[in-house]
Amino acid sequence: MRKPNLAPKSLDAALYRGPEQYAIERRTIFAHSWLLIAHESQLPDTGGYVATSVAGYPLIVVRGESGKIRAFHNVCRHRAGPLADDGEGRCQGQLVCRYHGWRYALDGRLANARDFGPAEGFDPRDFALFGIACENWRGFVFINMDAKAAPLAETIAPLEARTRDMPLESFRFWRRQTHEIRCNWKNYVENYLEGYHIPLVHPGLNNQVDAAHYAVDVVPPAIFHWAPPRGDVPMSGLWAWLWPCHGINAYKDGLMMERMWPVGHDRIVLDYLYCFPEDVAEADRERPMLSSGIITAEDIKITEAVQRNLDAGVYSTGRLSPRHEMGVAWFQEQVLAATRQP
Repeated sequence: MRKPNLAPKSLDAALYRGPEQYAIERRTIFAHSWLLIAHESQLPDTGGYVATSVAGYPLIVVRGESGKIRAFHNVCRHRAGPLADDGEGRCQGQLVCRYHGWRYALDGRLANARDFGPAEGFDPRDFALFGIACENWRGFVFINMDAKAAPLAETIAPLEARTRDMPLESFRFWRRQTHEIRCNWKNYVENYLEGYHIPLVHPGLNNQVDAAHYAVDVVPPAIFHWAPPRGDVPMSGLWAWLWPCHGINAYKDGLMMERMWPVGHDRIVLDYLYCFPEDVAEADRERPMLSSGIITAEDIKITEAVQRNLDAGVYSTGRLSPRHEMGVAWFQEQVLAATRQP
């Protein structure tokens, strides 16, 4: 365990800019990590699907006839056409390429190569969709593009331990809120991983919690936050993060799962997936959503300003607070280990 008086160096600013570093992180981090794609209630019926893209990888999860949810690259084996536009939908028994109409069964098998004609050496069995590991944790659907990845249970274990008494199975997807942010994904993650900035950046949140007693608990590959709440406030529940880019915010009546997904070296899409039990009133759903909207606007403003300064070439590296930024330090160590930087 790191000594409490050691102030580690932060990552070099060069790692927050440029497509070359982003290309490395796509291959070494996002192609080998468990990523939250959807809640199972978003695809309730056979043929229901959710299509999205993370770090340049187009992905789709679909519910099959047996009820099983499977994941594939959203890429046709013919000439790389899309099987579905990004978003939620329902197909009629098969996934159909939007480009040339090749049809795939819901288990990924090529069912029909439309008007392809006879072709020597062409065996449809060799052209199934590119499958992806897909697992369900208490209603939340995760995928991993690494066929050799350890089971999701190993990654999710710290979160499972902290939520064991929460009735997550009764939750249903309610609403998604999306923000596009002009910053590197690591910049935004690191902002999430510390409460050092709360008194200066989040005056409203600072009134809701006692930031002077803010604590960060690193339980790899998760990081948990806690600050004494000032009364019955939305931020009084579980406040956590899961490698490489997921925030988990549990309230008294619901849960918000947060995805900090890169779409380039200088831009992220921040997705909030709000989930509640069906008997929670609309007003009680709106309350945490309105609170998180204010905090998010403040985070966007500061992280975009930080990114501008990282891009300026003035700053190279700094020091991390041993009291407040040990979650940031752990995250940066994992980035360096994954990308094999010296």
